[in-house]
Amino acid sequence: MKKLISVAALSLLVSGCGFAIVDTGHRGIKTRFGEVVSEPMPEGFYMYNPFTTDVIELDIRVQKWTKKTLCYTKDIQNVEVTYTINYRPDASYMAEFYKQVGKDWAMKLLPQIVEGKIKEVVGKYDAVKLVAERQEATTQMTEQIKSAMDNAHIQMVNFEVTNLDYNNAFENAVEAKVVAIQTAEEAKNKTVRIREEADQKIIAAKAEAESMRIRARALTQNKSLVEYEAVQKWNGVLPQYMMGNSVPFIQMNGK
Repeated sequence: MKKLISVAALSLLVSGCGFAIVDTGHRGIKTRFGEVVSEPMPEGFYMYNPFTTDVIELDIRVQKWTKKTLCYTKDIQNVEVTYTINYRPDASYMAEFYKQVGKDWAMKLLPQIVEGKIKEVVGKYDAVKLVAERQEATTQMTEQIKSAMDNAHIQMVNFEVTNLDYNNAFENAVEAKVVAIQTAEEAKNKTVRIREEADQKIIAAKAEAESMRIRARALTQNKSLVEYEAVQKWNGVLPQYMMGNSVPFIQMNGK
């Protein structure tokens, strides 16, 4: 009889219990009448009174979030920043997240932290400078976001800006400016080339003039050199009619 009573009591006790399994990579939050009554419970099997108590399971694994946010640069150009962030919460702080923010704590906290810092950094740059110094701006965003997330008990695993999208008018203006700069650079290079070619011609002309001056002076001072120059230029054909000693370069009188 006592055994039957014990079994019946055990059955009643078991039938009045709830069971919860906290999976790997999660924490359990126990609430009683809706109030958080425990620290985060690690992975494992738990029993509780289902009439007064509940166990909420929250994910603490690394999560990936890709979003877009509209920002304004220092010179009031709008730019849509696409970014990806990997994060995970401080497991020991999960009860506070649930108590203060709720089960969807990430969707409520991350935008104001991450996008707030992105907008702050973008606002320090003129639009063209932001394009040229994108990596530097991304580094500033990463550092400021990490610091803010640490203060909020969230670990930033990785952050990356995947795209900066400006309006069409600005992109066309930037493209036109790039083309203008390239055209100006090409014109500059052409001017330099023409100037160098002119300088080379001047140098060559000066060298030729100097050469002629030296040769003229030598010819003036040396008659034999005059005849040598004439021989160098003679084609070897004798004239058909000769008067007197008209054979070139030949002394007929034997002198």
